[in-house]
Amino acid sequence: MTSDIRLEVKGMSCNHCSAAVKGALEKVEGVQGVQVDLAAGAATVTGNADPQKLVAAVEAEGYRAAVR
Repeated sequence: MTSDIRLEVKGMSCNHCSAAVKGALEKVEGVQGVQVDLAAGAATVTGNADPQKLVAAVEAEGYRAAVR
């Protein structure tokens, strides 16, 4: 079963930032799709990934993240 997980992402300031976050999230097991909204400071992940692994992946890139 897949679902959407919405993350609040702090620290993104440009398209490079959003691309880095998207790339990090796409590498997490169980992720089927990622949409990053730079203006809203958010990312939506489709799939069945562990939300804490998603947060860890974003934080490993140097941004702060939390599940909304």
